[in-house]
Amino acid sequence: MQDPIIRINGVGKTYEGGFEALRRVDLEIRRGEIFALLGPNGAGKTTLISVICGLVSPSSGDIRVAGHDTITQYRAARKLIGLVPQELTSEAFETVWNTVSFSRGLFGRPPSPAHIEKVLRALSLWDKRNNRLMTLSGGMKRRVLIAKALSHEPRVLFLDEPTAGVDVALRREMWGVVRRLREDGVTIILTTHYIEEAEEMADRIGVINHGEVVLVEEKTALIQKLGRKQLTLQLHTPLSRVPDALAPFDLTLADDGATLKYTYDAAAREEGEHGIAALLSALKTAGIRVKDLNTRQSSLEDIFVDLIEERA
Repeated sequence: MQDPIIRINGVGKTYEGGFEALRRVDLEIRRGEIFALLGPNGAGKTTLISVICGLVSPSSGDIRVAGHDTITQYRAARKLIGLVPQELTSEAFETVWNTVSFSRGLFGRPPSPAHIEKVLRALSLWDKRNNRLMTLSGGMKRRVLIAKALSHEPRVLFLDEPTAGVDVALRREMWGVVRRLREDGVTIILTTHYIEEAEEMADRIGVINHGEVVLVEEKTALIQKLGRKQLTLQLHTPLSRVPDALAPFDLTLADDGATLKYTYDAAAREEGEHGIAALLSALKTAGIRVKDLNTRQSSLEDIFVDLIEERA
C-alpha cells in the first residue's frame, strides 16, 4: 500500500484554561482518497483541521504531510494543502479572477492564467470571473473559496463543512466537483454535518467525539459491520399480541396488529437460531400467515447516532 499522504501521531491540543480539544489523535490519510470526518458540534473536527494546516499549534504529537513535518518544515507542508474554511469571508470589492490569482501568489507560485482558468471553469465560475465578490450568491461565494484553495495546485484539500447553507441542487453539483478533483489525484478530507454527504462520497469514514477519533473504517465495511437491518412483515390476519412462541425474536407489533417488525444485527443474525429463516419457520409453526415482507438496511446516520450515544 502507498505511504499515507498525512500521518498524525499522538496529537493533542489543550487551550488556555485547560480545555482539551484533541486527545492523542492517531490517524493516517491515504493518497487520493475522500476521507469524511464526522462528529457533533464541538467534537474537535475544526481544531484537528486547523492543527494539520498549521493554523493552530498542537500541544503534543507530530504531523507529517507527504513526509514534511508541519512544524519544522511548515512552508513545504503548507504548500501541499488547500483549505476551504466554513466562514464565507471574502474581499467584497475584488473580482473573482483577481482574488483567486492573488491566493496563488501567496504560496509563492508563479502566475498561471491557464491554471486559474481551468479552476474557474471546473467550478462553473468562468462566466463570473470579472464579477465583484459582493455581487455573488452565497453558493457562488463558496465556490470561490474552493477556487482560492485550489489556486496553488495543492495535493491535499480540506473542506470544512463545504456545503453548509447550500441548497440541495448546488450541493450535489459540488459533490461532482469533489469527485473530479479526486480523479485528478487530489486527496480530499471533508468535515460535514450532512451524513448523506459522507455516505454519497467518502471512501473512508472517521468519527471524532470529545477530541478523540473513536472509529476509522471503510464506508461500505462500516455500514455492513455496524448496520442493523429491519424486517417488516405484513400479516394476512391482524394479531392482538405477539404469541409467546415468538418471544425470543423480540418482535414489535404495530398498533393495528397487522405489521410485525424485527430488528437484528446484520452481521450476527443473518444465520443462526434467531435469523430470518428461523423466524419465518416459527411464524409458520404458529399459524401466522405473511402477506408481504421487506427489509431495510440502517443508514450511516443511524450508525453515527448509535456510536455517539454509546460513547457519550
